[in-house]
Amino acid sequence: MGEARAKQLADRIQVLVAELLERRVKDPRLGFVTVTDARLTGDLREASIFYTVYGDEQARASTAAALESARGLIRSEVGKALGLRHTPSVAFFLDAVPETAGHIEDLLAKAREADAEVAKAAAQAKPAGEADPYKHRGDDDADDE
Repeated sequence: MGEARAKQLADRIQVLVAELLERRVKDPRLGFVTVTDARLTGDLREASIFYTVYGDEQARASTAAALESARGLIRSEVGKALGLRHTPSVAFFLDAVPETAGHIEDLLAKAREADAEVAKAAAQAKPAGEADPYKHRGDDDADDE
């Protein structure tokens, strides 16, 4: 199978799983889940589904348990919808995008603070030599001869 076909099926699986979690899975442990990505192996045998959960660590753990218990239902529904010869196995992985984004935001804030300090120091700085070290036309034309 081509890589484009696997990507197309992975996108379809992502939409299917999101719809299934919204409409069919009625587990009370399931928190506010967002399916962020789905990846399919080249042989179309294994689907990795990445998700995020809004809430604390307890909400993440209970959602992971709910997804694990609904894995069979999700796999069978994905198989029916895709119509492939072999239904891919489904595995769920907690996506670390929010934590990574938070870390990047912290780093950007530190970089902005450092830039502000440099700009403040540069505003008070004086040049080491002349204010304009470049020669201009008309200045000491006699030196060029």
